[in-house]
Amino acid sequence: MSHPVCNDRYFMQRALDLAKRGRALASPNPMVGAVLVRDGQVVGEGFHRYAEKKHAEIWALEAAGAAARTSTLFVTLEPCSHQGRTPPCVGELIGAGLSRVVAAMADPNPKVAGAGLRQLREAGIQVELGLCEAEACKLNEAYCKFIQTRLPFVTLKAGMTLDGKIAQADGQSQWITHEGSRQRVQQLRFESDAILTGIGTVLADNPRLTDRTGLPRRRRLLRVVLDSWLRLSPESALVRSGAEGDVLVFCSEQRSTEQQRQLEAGGLEVVPMPAADGRIDVRAVLNNLGQRDITSVLVEAGPALNFEALRSGCVDKLLCFVAPKILGGQSPLPLAGGAGFGQLDRCVPLRFAAIERVGSDLLIEAYLAEQQSASG
Repeated sequence: MSHPVCNDRYFMQRALDLAKRGRALASPNPMVGAVLVRDGQVVGEGFHRYAEKKHAEIWALEAAGAAARTSTLFVTLEPCSHQGRTPPCVGELIGAGLSRVVAAMADPNPKVAGAGLRQLREAGIQVELGLCEAEACKLNEAYCKFIQTRLPFVTLKAGMTLDGKIAQADGQSQWITHEGSRQRVQQLRFESDAILTGIGTVLADNPRLTDRTGLPRRRRLLRVVLDSWLRLSPESALVRSGAEGDVLVFCSEQRSTEQQRQLEAGGLEVVPMPAADGRIDVRAVLNNLGQRDITSVLVEAGPALNFEALRSGCVDKLLCFVAPKILGGQSPLPLAGGAGFGQLDRCVPLRFAAIERVGSDLLIEAYLAEQQSASG
């Protein structure tokens, strides 16, 4: 692990790169990377995986051994100071004799909220906070929202033509976007705990909605369908590709109980909920998912569900893959349908965060303006 003397930003970037290795492995905990440096050399490092329990700092301490004494810890998140599934990291860090701790961001968990950094300072350890903070916050934007609200972070993804159409009039949408965009969507699925769609999309496209990256993940991608009247066929690709417990269907309390029995016999979980005018409350669905420790949800749906998600204020971020095509016409389906917002002063306010070229497409990343303070 020998490295030339580098500056603090180099080592924090190394810690962030380590943290990213926890994608799909750390949830519902945050992704955390830790690097121990002594005399300009890396002597220990680690990242958090939920199933292996140990926090990133503990992995780094174990790798460093006696070399941890008088070293500097670069860590992407404030070390924990409370008893959870594991003992607090702060005590181990103090006992190891560190001289300095550099943390990218404070832990938004109310059980920590600065207490970890305070205890380190009280033990005589030099503490610095805020290096690469923006990148650290973005990396764990789902965790930050979930730990404070118990609601998952919601990303609405759409592939569209330049004039905002996501499908033909008959619902056909294969393929609007470039192959590179479709590969990026698979990465988005890999990084999400759950994917949410409506029965209209299932009936139109017969998708599997699986994570096909082949990358290791702690728990299977939960595929969630809103289907008020249980029109989901047991012969659909979604159901036939399912494993026990990875397809969850929310329906109206007025559903067919016989259809529910058939789906449950196929290994699906069906959850009846109150529905107004046949529409299931998206926020109630997200509350349910939060109770299941689902921290991030990717919405891949049609105009009706997209509109309901936006109208309810549940969406945190939009990712729009825009193809260099114009479909035109009045009938093709727009990104958001439903009743619409009617007037310009009632539009959903957004803040563009990034624009990226993906093959021949443009990827536009935007946050809902009112969510900015929570997501950083």
